[in-house]
Amino acid sequence: MLHGALAAAVTPLRDERLDEAAVAPYVDFLAGHGVDGVLALGTTGEGVLFSPAERREIAEAFLAAAAGRFQVAIHVGAQTTRDTVALADHAAAAGAHAVAVIAPPYFPLDEDELLAHVVAAAAACAPVPFYLYEFEARSGYAIPVAVVERLRERAPNLAGLKVSDSPWDRVAPYLLEGLDVFVGAEGLLVEGLAAGAAGAVSGLAASFPDAVVPLVRAPAPELGERARDLRASLSRLPFHAASKTALGLRGVPVTAEVRRPLRGLTGAEGKALERIVNDWTA
Repeated sequence: MLHGALAAAVTPLRDERLDEAAVAPYVDFLAGHGVDGVLALGTTGEGVLFSPAERREIAEAFLAAAAGRFQVAIHVGAQTTRDTVALADHAAAAGAHAVAVIAPPYFPLDEDELLAHVVAAAAACAPVPFYLYEFEARSGYAIPVAVVERLRERAPNLAGLKVSDSPWDRVAPYLLEGLDVFVGAEGLLVEGLAAGAAGAVSGLAASFPDAVVPLVRAPAPELGERARDLRASLSRLPFHAASKTALGLRGVPVTAEVRRPLRGLTGAEGKALERIVNDWTA
């Protein structure tokens, strides 16, 4: 079962491919800052922009680099049930500690369609712990709480959810007894942990784990404000390129390359990012 502070990891790229040589030093950086695990191939990891074959390669690279150091959850959500099931099966066979699935975007699935999709995904990775990934802004619709309740009856390996919605009243309904909820919005962590959330799966922690790990360990309002402000500064830039550029500036050999149609930073954006990193590390 997942616990604590997890980084929603970036995916290192070079020349339009996985930069496998960068994965281990990146994992070293995250481990050195005390993260309890990572979620690979989620939103911050550009997961849906990679082919199934690339996603399997990336999952294996993170699992190998993190072996024995911390937990690795793999996001396997895809547009079709067929691809989602295949990726869930692979993640379980490769040794993932958990598997997560977002509601497929584009088509607004009704409750029965969505339930059938996530039941199939959970069964494909069983008995590995299965987590729903609720992020209405990305999928285009929310996972109804009724679907979560029905899934509990059909998927014994359902362990919880990552909920990246905001404000808090969009998160609170998912705090169901017996399920672990991981908060995605750093600005909601103090409130979420006080309400019983199990921890964080944080995109900010991908490049600034030192902003999130202390907050999860001791959720004080001032730490929450610092993390929220830092995330807001990064989010004013193309977030994926900013996260990777920040890692490079912090000494991690991750290039700024992102998978198109995402874009890199302009010159002015790069200078703004340098100021953000310098201010944080000063």
